[in-house]
Amino acid sequence: MYAEFYNLTGLPFQLTPDSRFFYESSVHSKAMSHLVYGLNQAEGFIVITGDVGAGKTTLVDYLCSTLDPQRYLIARMLTTQTSADDTLRLAASGFGIRADGLTKGELLQLFESTLVSNYQAGRRSLLLVDEAQNLTVAAIEELRMLSNFVVNHETPLQSFLLGQPEFRKIMALPELEQLRQRVLASYHLGPMAEGETRAYIEHRLRLVGWNDDPHFMDAAFQRIHRETGGIPRKINSLCSRLMLFGFLEETHHVDEEAVAQVADELRTELSGGVVLNGYEPPRPSGAETDFRQINARLTKMEERIDKNDQAIKRALAVIAQRLEGN
Repeated sequence: MYAEFYNLTGLPFQLTPDSRFFYESSVHSKAMSHLVYGLNQAEGFIVITGDVGAGKTTLVDYLCSTLDPQRYLIARMLTTQTSADDTLRLAASGFGIRADGLTKGELLQLFESTLVSNYQAGRRSLLLVDEAQNLTVAAIEELRMLSNFVVNHETPLQSFLLGQPEFRKIMALPELEQLRQRVLASYHLGPMAEGETRAYIEHRLRLVGWNDDPHFMDAAFQRIHRETGGIPRKINSLCSRLMLFGFLEETHHVDEEAVAQVADELRTELSGGVVLNGYEPPRPSGAETDFRQINARLTKMEERIDKNDQAIKRALAVIAQRLEGN
């Protein structure tokens, strides 16, 4: 809804990772340098860690989008809460290998022959493992064993392990010493600085045709950084709601007060105490009940319902205009 209101060509703050919106902040630039270095070594493991929403998947997706599909075959593992054997089968499936009815030995032989065939055809095989912190030690060892395959003194498979900060603790376990020896590059993706948070927001907006509508005040950018800590996904979540807020209020300016209000609403909704539109039912406490507080909550709920009604009416009007145009 707000895209039409602000004359945007798309939604700039979607939560789903999209490499088209990749922004190369200082931390993401350093992480990319580690990825490229490791990729050029053509062997071993590359490890990228970061907090939830730090941009690990978007970073690697962007790197993959720059690779020639004729030279690289990329497999992805998104489900990692599996047994060691299932992890092996998922990795094989990523390269198009059918493991149905095969013993583990037969699967490994087929896996090796597939990697060798890709190598001989001039294609390097890359395995991307997301949420690596969920892997068991046994599963990680299965992945390490795949790096034992060798063709003409070179390894036909290279693996990227993406995980949350706790994955570094797992990597430090004594039983994973052999894996640590095969890690060529490792980097922890931290948050963006305040200035980069602003540049990140403007970057995403410009990609969908933003022409300073809505106009973000300087204090609004500063407050967004404080509320999100410079974490990309948190920024996207807050800014998406800010744009919706601006649409509902029919405003073309975003100030610090609006950021604070929307951030507070998000916190309330995520706290688990919300029943309807951010309204938490009052809890009577006998004679001590504060009826003024109850009335204030009821008023707030009515305002939210009224705003939702306005949004629905405006959305229906937009749909009606489109149908008439067709």
